[in-house]
Amino acid sequence: MSKQSCFSVLTAGLIKENPVLRLVLGTCPVLAITTSAINGIGMGIAATLVLIGSNLVISLLRKLIPDKVRIPAYITIIAGFVSIIQMLVKAYLPTIDAALGIYLPLIVVNCIILARAEMFASKNNVFLSVLDAIGMGIGFTAALVLMGSVRELIGAGTLFSLPVTSNVIDPMLVMILPPGGFFVFGVLVALSNKLSEKSGKKPAKTPDCAECGSCDGCINCKESESEVTVNE
Repeated sequence: MSKQSCFSVLTAGLIKENPVLRLVLGTCPVLAITTSAINGIGMGIAATLVLIGSNLVISLLRKLIPDKVRIPAYITIIAGFVSIIQMLVKAYLPTIDAALGIYLPLIVVNCIILARAEMFASKNNVFLSVLDAIGMGIGFTAALVLMGSVRELIGAGTLFSLPVTSNVIDPMLVMILPPGGFFVFGVLVALSNKLSEKSGKKPAKTPDCAECGSCDGCINCKESESEVTVNE
């Protein structure tokens, strides 16, 4: 195993495959909890710890988990780590627990974690799986903190609850409301795509039917075939 391959796995989640800005995964908690930078750190660290634990266990058991029940097995493993993290946060960080609310236990169904289990941990050794989890976790946390910082600074005039511009200009409260979250998210994704295009990478987008590569059970494909048959 070369150092270059390990480095590429570790850094993939930072920019090239950033789960929020490039893969556009986990947008629900991203939009909901990024009203402040500290919330982004809390959610990011919690998700990273779950990612590391679940990737490690799934990689260890990848040859023992039957293919037909792999998704329920992954969710069970992820749920176990989420429960541990939730109890620790409730016990030692009640303020963060109150701020994150329902989105902390909902890490169980966070598509970033399930996607890394299915796409990476189930196909690679423990060392690479942990590196992937760390890289994806750092990328996820960085995106949350960036969004939270922008929204908090413009919407409340503070940064990490410390006054910055609140005594100089009136805060734009809309930025800490849902419309502000969508606006900042859209701007950051657009900037990410622009930077990616300049570096020769494809922009983030939702794959179309021709790109999914799994037409056997695809409802969209079957509907399209039915339409063609009717038209003929």
